Amino acid sequence: MTRASLDKQPHEVASMFDRVAANYDLTNDVLSLGQDRVWRKEVAKAVGARPGQKVLDLAAGTATSSLPFAATGAYVVPCDFSLGMLQEGKKKHAWLPLTAGDATKLPFKDGVFDTVTISFGLRNVQDTDAALRELYRVTKPGGQVVICEFSQPTWAPFRTVYTEYLMRALPPVARAVSSNPDAYVYLAESIREWPDQPALAALLQKAGWSKVAWRNLSGGIVALHRGTKD
Repeated sequence: MTRASLDKQPHEVASMFDRVAANYDLTNDVLSLGQDRVWRKEVAKAVGARPGQKVLDLAAGTATSSLPFAATGAYVVPCDFSLGMLQEGKKKHAWLPLTAGDATKLPFKDGVFDTVTISFGLRNVQDTDAALRELYRVTKPGGQVVICEFSQPTWAPFRTVYTEYLMRALPPVARAVSSNPDAYVYLAESIREWPDQPALAALLQKAGWSKVAWRNLSGGIVALHRGTKD
């Protein structure tokens, strides 16, 4: 199995990410034309971590996404179900409490975190509803969720161009820079199949989150969703 199928069997997805772990951060930088750095800065602003807060960074991969939260003095737990990603992260950030965990069955008690956040990982989870309920469960009352995920560009002509890039340009670029280019074919397909902004907002509300809102980044290529636990 070189790439996961869109039914998202957890062992397939984890194995796929294990194989791309070594060059994952570099590949993302190239494929997004550097935009991934901008998106992560926006996530850090939305999370607004402060000293003493507890932040769960789910689908943290190599824990690069966790560093801005840690820099504020917050206690951040990078969590991922790919052991390959976590091992790469441990080489670079041994001081962080990297934790293996499945988004649908998180290894944390109820009401632990002030903020739970997941960037570019929710669409790879087998059961989105279960993951959103689990994020809700481990969040303190009054806490928040911040989700950064690929979405649907809002301008129709650009949406067409973007879809063409995903399915035609992305695979050959991935072959040049990635240790497992077939994985990026799956990732392109998963982006195309993912719910749009209002649909994801509805799933958040269904899971119990209130004050759900979103804003578009890069013309809707990415959307930043937020919600609160009452």
